[in-house]
Amino acid sequence: MKQSDDNQGEKSFMDTLDLKNKGSALNRLTPESILQHVESALGRACTNLCRPYNSYINRVYELEDRDGNGMVVKFYRPGRWSRQALQDEHDFLLELAAEEIPVIAPLTLKNGGTLGQYEDMYFAVFPRKGGRCVDEFTDDQWLAFGTLLGRTHMVGARKLPQDRARMHPAVTTANQVEFIRTSGLVPNDLMGSYTQITTRIIKEIEPLFAHSESIRIHGDCHSSNLIYRPGESFFLIDFDDMAIGPPVQDFWMLLPGPLDESFVAVDLLLEGYETFRQFDRSSLRLIEPLRAMRFIHYSAWCAHQVVEDGATTVVPDFGSRQYWQSEIDDLADQLERIREGDRPIGNML
Repeated sequence: MKQSDDNQGEKSFMDTLDLKNKGSALNRLTPESILQHVESALGRACTNLCRPYNSYINRVYELEDRDGNGMVVKFYRPGRWSRQALQDEHDFLLELAAEEIPVIAPLTLKNGGTLGQYEDMYFAVFPRKGGRCVDEFTDDQWLAFGTLLGRTHMVGARKLPQDRARMHPAVTTANQVEFIRTSGLVPNDLMGSYTQITTRIIKEIEPLFAHSESIRIHGDCHSSNLIYRPGESFFLIDFDDMAIGPPVQDFWMLLPGPLDESFVAVDLLLEGYETFRQFDRSSLRLIEPLRAMRFIHYSAWCAHQVVEDGATTVVPDFGSRQYWQSEIDDLADQLERIREGDRPIGNML
């Protein structure tokens, strides 16, 4: 009977979804219209190549101009970012590229900018850069990544963006929790437990961020957003989630394990990093709080896909009672790990 009630609640929610993007130009893109928009924006002819890439949020396609130059066009999902937020991303990329930091900056369009517009959506064109992801870093690669990150943050610290999220438990995480709670996706009988554990986490970790540095960061630096090009080292890609936040956010997801199991990697990384920029080692204590925030961020990200189009499948059981019970249990375990983080960890801090 309980399972039937849960299913009925999910059906009711889905039946009343406002599918606000259903009539969007994003859903009317065809190879012909894509090529037309890009050719018009760039002022150059393309071949007939229009190969879609996997992307949950945006629509991304591989193209090629008549001279054989590979390109990637990204059509941004309407309503997800403001024009200024997208410009913040592009400005950061252009600043990094001007310093010869290996990122993939957008191409300049005929209008003199980097953003094109078609009806309710914006788009940008990037040069295509091949490369491979690295699952396990060698010592030299940890040093190289640290150098890349130090140079990136050196530029990131110069100024703040105008319309980007601030990565802070009382700001982004609190907003994400509220979105999840009002989305209709959490079963009623689990809402109390979910609210209790997320409220407790935010309350306990907020003081840890009181004196942490906040600069422009990549924000989503995991292995899929770092490609290795032999002879050119690493490229940092996909700045969609660029944010204002603590520098440590940009490397903890790449560590081979918890901090107390990653001393060698962190030492090498910070050796490369501090060639260009000082790192506040006390901010390493933010890693486990940031991991808890990432759990909540991911659930909110999945919820956005359902609420916005009602069709995107992110994980097979997302929204099920089992999913939310597992999320509550994982957050409770993570809170215990955060509390254990008060103990000294070698000479790292």
